[in-house]
This record gives sequence, structure tokens and C-alpha cells, in this order.
Amino acid sequence: MYIQQLYTNCLAEAAYYIESEGNAAIIDPLRETEPYLSLANQRGATIRYVFETHFHADFVSGHIDLSRKVNAPIIYGPEANTNYEVYNAKDGEEFKLGRVKIRVLHTPGHTPESSCYLLIDENGKEYAVFTGDTLFVGDVGRPDLLDGVISSETLAGMLYDSLQQKIKILADHVIVYPAHGPGSACGKSIGKETFSTIGEQKKFNYALQEMSREEFIEKVTEGILPPPAYFFEDARINKTGYTPIDDVITRNTKPLTLQQFKKAVDNGAYILDTRAADDFEKGFLPGSINIGLNGQFAVWVGTLVDIQRELVLVTEPGKEVESVLRLARVGYEKITGYLQGGPSAYDGPLDHVDSIAGDKIQEELNSGAIILDVRKPGEWNVSHVKGAIFLPLADFPDNLASLDKNKKYIVHCGGGYRSMTAISIMKKLGFNNLVNIYGGFGALQDAGLEILTEALTA
Repeated sequence: MYIQQLYTNCLAEAAYYIESEGNAAIIDPLRETEPYLSLANQRGATIRYVFETHFHADFVSGHIDLSRKVNAPIIYGPEANTNYEVYNAKDGEEFKLGRVKIRVLHTPGHTPESSCYLLIDENGKEYAVFTGDTLFVGDVGRPDLLDGVISSETLAGMLYDSLQQKIKILADHVIVYPAHGPGSACGKSIGKETFSTIGEQKKFNYALQEMSREEFIEKVTEGILPPPAYFFEDARINKTGYTPIDDVITRNTKPLTLQQFKKAVDNGAYILDTRAADDFEKGFLPGSINIGLNGQFAVWVGTLVDIQRELVLVTEPGKEVESVLRLARVGYEKITGYLQGGPSAYDGPLDHVDSIAGDKIQEELNSGAIILDVRKPGEWNVSHVKGAIFLPLADFPDNLASLDKNKKYIVHCGGGYRSMTAISIMKKLGFNNLVNIYGGFGALQDAGLEILTEALTA
């Protein structure tokens, strides 16, 4: 028996490859099929099944393309209604894979069709459970993604029953392999590890502690941040089907002349610059939004850019296909093309961002600049600069109305990735007196500014 977790940091997503005696199964594949086909080929195995734990909302799954390429069935649990052919397994149904078996555990709660897959080894022993978004390390899946079709409280109640009846009864040694790790918006506060055990989760996961159904519903539904708007579209795509990824890449990786690029912008296309912040700040096309491939690219695109908006791309040379693929992972396929030659092909003055080191911060503050913190609420609550304005990037641009465009703002996040994105959005909206900080919040601390902590502000 062989198991490999294929973890993608950009989406904080985990897909899984399981193999026994040359027979393989894939659980929750990403949009591209190459990683799974290559792994099976390297190991001399044949992919027999493509399992889906639920209708993913945070990314477009590769299940349809992969199923077609390897001629293997797509397996969902009960209550998964699709516009393409799948096999809906019954609760408790088992699938043979070489000398191991995979048992379906229907665990509604995150969504009605959510199911976990229990791996039973060659000796008939329960070995691991692939929990999808039902159970994470330190957390459980959010129950509020059906947009009013079923209330969060009803789904949370279903999740409580699923955890009590299907998950907590598993042996402590059983390995927990979830679909997401830290940074995913599919949970409230997912732990830093990407796998665990049932025993560990019984000890440390708040949702598996002894409590009443009512207490559980209250705990799971409180403090949930609104989901990114693209979640609902991605869930729809995963139910109804999509264009093959190979066709999407061919269609959208189209070089544009400057004239074609400008015409697309004039017709309403957004300029998305996928270069690293350090390159973007030195020179970019006016009106560009910077979301770099070197961070949680797909998550921030999905949070900040309307999925229905036409896009034109500016990329680092050689990163055109990667940009298109990573956009397609989250359902962004309205791509006119990319500017051939990048910023150097532009025939007008490029915009730039002023960045300073920590030793220049006090000088800026003395001249009247204001610190703008664009981190997440959890980061702000732990510690922040006294007197700073807090406007989380996830709420841009709606939360910018209170700012004065004539004032100077020193924008920071944790390290510089999100602050550059924030500055690019603010510049697009007419804020021109902006400064970025090299080193983010750490640089502010090193500069000796007064820091308020959770203990001091409580």
C-alpha cells in the first residue's frame, strides 16, 4: 500500500494518491491532471477510481478531466446530483483497490453530499480516513456555503451528527487526511499541520470535545467570516461540468499586441499583474492589480476579483501558462490573453511603488503619514501598531471609503505580499500618496514603534 499527499500551498489544498498492487485511486484532484497521471506512470500503476469528497467551493476539481483521460469512474457519496455521469455510492459501500478497501462514510454537514473515505489496509485494519472538508486539523468545515438553500444551523446540526456517529467512533490510531490546511477559507482556524490522527483530534480539536448538539451548533456557526464570492460559482461549476483544462490553457494563453491589450482594457478588462511584488513595484502598467504567483495567488484572486470580469495578464516571462492554469483552478477562465513583452512593451510612463526600510518609518510618521494595516483580523487582534488604521485586504475596496485620498499612508501586512496587492488596488482607485514597508509588520516592530498586544487591548 502506498499513499501520497499532493499538497498545493497556493490553495492550501490536499489531493491524495492511494495505490495497492498497481491499482490507484485519486481523491479530490486539482484542475490539472498531469501530477496524477505522471505519478501513476512513474509507479507503473493504473488509476481505477476518482473519488470526490464533496462539491468543492474553493477550487474547480480535475475529476472530470482525469476520469475521461484514464477511463475511471467518478465516485461521490449519496445526494450528489451532477450534470455529468458519476457513481453515487451508498453509505458504507466499499471499493476494492488491490489488497486494500475504501469505505464510504456519508458525513453531511459541510454540505449535504459530503463524504469521507475510510481506508482499510491489507490486514483488514482501519488505517486512514480522508475527511475532505468534514474534519480538518483543529477545525471542521464551515456550514454556511449553501447560500440560504439550507441554513447554517441546520447544516451544523447535521455535521454534529456526522462527527458523533461516523468520525469519533474511529480508532485513535486512524490517520486523518483532510482536504485543506492553514490558510483555507473552508474553515475558521485550521491548524498548521496537514494531517493528524483521530486520537490527536479528539484531544485538541474543539469540535470533537464533549458538548451538546446545541452547544456545537453555536460554536461552529459563530465568528465565521463571509466566504469569498467566487465560492458559489466554483461549487456550481463542480456540479455542472466545465471545459477541458487543456482547451482552457490553449484558448487563454494568447499573446496580445499592445494595441490588442489596450482595446481589451478599454472594453472593461482588468489588468492582473502576476509578478512578484519586488518586480511589480519597480514598474507596472497604470491601473494594474498585483497578485503575485509567489503567494496564495488563487485565494486572493478569488477574494478580490469578480469571477465574471474579463482579465488581461501581465506576467514574468515564461509564467504565462502557469498564470492561466492557476486562475483556471479557481474557475477564472475569462482571460483575453497576456501582454506580449510585458511592461517593457508599454508605450507610456509606467507607475511604481515607493518602498522603505524600517529605519525610515519614523521619518515618514513625523511628516504626517498614517499606518494602514491590511492583515487579517486574527493577526491584528494578536498585535498591531498603536494608532494604525485597520482595513483588512479581504474587504477591499469596500472598506476604503473612510480614507482621505490626500493623506499619505504607510501600508503594511505581514511580509509585503498583501500590502503590494492593497497598494495596487488603492492606486487604481486614485490613492497616489502610498508607501510600502520592506519586511511588513516585523519591520515596524524592529523600528521600535509602540505595539499593542491582545493582552494590553483586552
